[in-house]
Amino acid sequence: MAVRIASDRSIHSFSSVMWGLLVDVKTRRQSTKRSIIRLNRTNDEGCLLRQLHGSRLDSMAKVVLAMSGGVDSSVAAHLLIEQGHDVVGVFMRHGHESPVACTSETESTNLVQTASTKSGQDHARSGPPNLPIVDRLDHKQGCCTAADAEDARRVADRLDIPFYALNLDEDFRRIIDYFVDEYTAGRTPNPCVQCNNWIKFGKLFDYADSIDAEFVATGHYALLEQDSSGQPALLRGRDSGKDQSYVLFGIARRLLNRMLLPVGDFHKPTIRKLAAGLGLNVAEKKDSQEICFVTRGRYDEFVRANRASVDTSGELVTTDGSVVGRHSGIEGFTIGQRKGLGVALGEPKFVVRIEPDSRRVVLGDRLELSQTELIASDINWLIDPADIPERCQVQIRYNAAPAPATIAPLPQNRLRVLFHQPQQGVAPGQAAVCYENHRTLGGGWIQ
Repeated sequence: MAVRIASDRSIHSFSSVMWGLLVDVKTRRQSTKRSIIRLNRTNDEGCLLRQLHGSRLDSMAKVVLAMSGGVDSSVAAHLLIEQGHDVVGVFMRHGHESPVACTSETESTNLVQTASTKSGQDHARSGPPNLPIVDRLDHKQGCCTAADAEDARRVADRLDIPFYALNLDEDFRRIIDYFVDEYTAGRTPNPCVQCNNWIKFGKLFDYADSIDAEFVATGHYALLEQDSSGQPALLRGRDSGKDQSYVLFGIARRLLNRMLLPVGDFHKPTIRKLAAGLGLNVAEKKDSQEICFVTRGRYDEFVRANRASVDTSGELVTTDGSVVGRHSGIEGFTIGQRKGLGVALGEPKFVVRIEPDSRRVVLGDRLELSQTELIASDINWLIDPADIPERCQVQIRYNAAPAPATIAPLPQNRLRVLFHQPQQGVAPGQAAVCYENHRTLGGGWIQ
């Protein structure tokens, strides 16, 4: 059932028979009351009736929304509109040469512009410039592709919001350099976290300030609520299977009051149903699962292509020092890896250590992966220092379960983590994020 979004954002309803979902929304742009969304669900999500974002938004605000072309940020745009906000959609291009994308099907109705960051820039419609966006050259489902840019444009067009593409080539170059440098140093990087830190909640705030926008929003599955002292608290998303609070731990605490995470209070199937009810073309689009700038091949091949002069090849050895083979580069390995070792030893072996100085990759048994302690650096706390607990739960990878631990701050903005039970796959370069129940306390980088 296609639904045309009314210009006054007044009332929208979808067939509960067709979608198993009833959305009843009433908003008024000048109202001091925010909209309430009622969702009657037929599955195990039950019934949700709540005011989005607590009491943090009491009137219409200008919001810059990072639009990736996926279903989450697309529905986030709708939710913000239904709350009465002035939404500006932004697609972040990273400047790799590629075929042209984002030209409008009808020039007179095109909403795509290349955005400058001049203060107070008017968001009027203009003719369609050519917008080069990186294009996928293989089967991987990533983000920031030409198709993603076009999907985001179509959603913005359907929801009748301005849509801009920001040229962040230099900033993405910093992400790529970090990615390559970490792998060549024998560490396992997490570029998605750094993208959030440096770009999505870094450069986007600069752009928001340039157009006098009060908030920056994304489609991340996490929640922001006020704690008992009135301070913003970053919480896990309601959908535990999609929770993305782990990759948001590095956001500067001072920015939490200006962040909006509209989809964090929903389960993913509900988001898809909302998108379908709105007639959005991205309703069934697959989630991005790859790194956007690795457009073909494997990560190690990408690293070598960007560091052709660096030789990282070396020996494969066991924990007793026996040489069992050679490898073409330490960038092809991560702690805990079992497949693709390039050697058969008659029994399962895992990467238990990477030695960048000697360029050796050390293989061992599963038990030799276990660690009870780690040191993390560059800690970013999202709570007051006085509130740092002695015990909490620590998550060492995006898909890992948080583990009970005792923590102790160290000099030079570091943190010691003592796990109550041995943990496997503690990889230098990955993030160690601290939680107290559902609240994200902060985290840092495993050394």
